[in-house]
Amino acid sequence: MKNGFQQQLIKPILFAGLIVMVTGTLVYASGGGEASDHGAVMKDFAYRVVNFVILAGFLWWMSAKKVKEFFVGRKEDIKASLDRALAAKEDAENKFKEYAAKLEKATEEIDGIAEMIKVQGLAEKEKLIEEAKKAAVKIEEDTKARMEQEFSNARNQLRAEAAQLSVQMAEELLRRNITIQDHEHMVKDYMDKVVIKH
Repeated sequence: MKNGFQQQLIKPILFAGLIVMVTGTLVYASGGGEASDHGAVMKDFAYRVVNFVILAGFLWWMSAKKVKEFFVGRKEDIKASLDRALAAKEDAENKFKEYAAKLEKATEEIDGIAEMIKVQGLAEKEKLIEEAKKAAVKIEEDTKARMEQEFSNARNQLRAEAAQLSVQMAEELLRRNITIQDHEHMVKDYMDKVVIKH
């Protein structure tokens, strides 16, 4: 793992060094400098290249792990949120299927009642069919209302969890990125502004 990381580190450093050397060579070649300054210019250029390579390598070494950890953690958080959303969606779909089955069962019961009414007489039949239709409409309305309520609850819960995660991530970022010196500097700036205004 460490060997692979070192190999990944060497490639960008060598590439950056090559770009700096080629750029320096082109600049020097087009400048028409004097022969007496050639050694000093090349020495200065070599020092600058070495300094740049060391700085680039150090910055890569310091930040690569933190950047990778941040994006891996963020990816896992998003995946967990999506998994919860999918679970809530599946739950709502299951409830919808359950209510649809109840509605279908109610419709079958209505059909059975209609047959019984047909035998008992036309007047009674009309009355019971009307009641059955009202019951079916009521069941359908109740089913839709419950489904909408479940979807609304799931959405609100996801929003609350997302907001809480955002706050936690922001607090963690602030804890990691603001040092005591930064805090003291911000307090000093604020005090200076207050003194200047008054």
